[in-house]
Amino acid sequence: MDPEPTPATQETPATAPELQRTVLLTGVDLASFLGHRDQLIADLESQHPAVAFHARDEVLNLRGPADAVIAAEQVVLEVLELARRSGPVSRLDVREVTRMVHDGNGPTAAQVLSAPILTVRGTAVRPQTRGQRAYVDAIDTHTIVFGIGPAGTGKTYLAMAKAVQALQRREVSKIILTRPAVEAGERLGYLPGTLEDKIDPYLRPLFDAVGSMMDPEIVPKLLASGTIEVAPLAYMRGRTLNESFVILDEAQNTTPEQMKMFLTRLGYGSKMVVTGDVTQVDLPLAASGLRVVSRILRGVEDIHFAELDSDDIVRHSLVGRIVDAYQTYSDTERAGNAGHSGRHQTPGESPQ
Repeated sequence: MDPEPTPATQETPATAPELQRTVLLTGVDLASFLGHRDQLIADLESQHPAVAFHARDEVLNLRGPADAVIAAEQVVLEVLELARRSGPVSRLDVREVTRMVHDGNGPTAAQVLSAPILTVRGTAVRPQTRGQRAYVDAIDTHTIVFGIGPAGTGKTYLAMAKAVQALQRREVSKIILTRPAVEAGERLGYLPGTLEDKIDPYLRPLFDAVGSMMDPEIVPKLLASGTIEVAPLAYMRGRTLNESFVILDEAQNTTPEQMKMFLTRLGYGSKMVVTGDVTQVDLPLAASGLRVVSRILRGVEDIHFAELDSDDIVRHSLVGRIVDAYQTYSDTERAGNAGHSGRHQTPGESPQ
């Protein structure tokens, strides 16, 4: 039997053409831009593993497959422009800019992320994701905004920044911060001390948020004068809140009746921001007012629901993975329960 003829030519896999590009790192403080031990380069490499980055003085060289290098170059240029506008960038900025460049729609990443809300002790407070920017823009254009999302998405922090900005611009005459005094497994009556002592732990996060947004020596004066008020939600009953920026935090722990009571406190010249995470409800029996209100008020004019997700988390990157893992587990449990209930049928009944 004759051997099979050998092909005259054997095709080899096509390799992507390599490309080298150079970016001049001008207009920024180079040491701050690159970070400790060139952290920026490490962040770029983690987002663009096919591209080799090499920085020397004010020159950054990129080398790798052409498509990857072109995309990485655009990211570097956007990050550079962001640094020129807003100062040092974080690894979260690199991740978000990469995502925005990859999506390739809408305004540039630098335009979206660079505009600060205010500056505190030399540091710009600004949205760090597209979702956060949409949330902040909604606060500018609506009277009532609901910021709904998991822990770490900056819901309360950004709302606080907008409140301080409004006070500084004299758009409002006072800031009112409130939250329900409900926590997992705790009751106020079992805590030691006076009523103020019992309430303080529940309001402490709001005091801390105020302190992070303003000079420490100013905050006590504003609290003493009533320009900034921090109080439990129960203290809102019967009031009309005029010319105020009102933030309701941890709103998932309100009952539907409390949510209605709070929203109807709205007075002339005021703005309300309601923040919460519907996956962390600590109410023992009652339905969450935040869940109910999202079904009642969606579509009502001048009310906006901003939905934030794990992509908007600005804490440790592990927090985002934890949130996603819990969501996956919850979805699997619901699917399993639905399948389990669907398998029950009476004797002689045929499957539907």
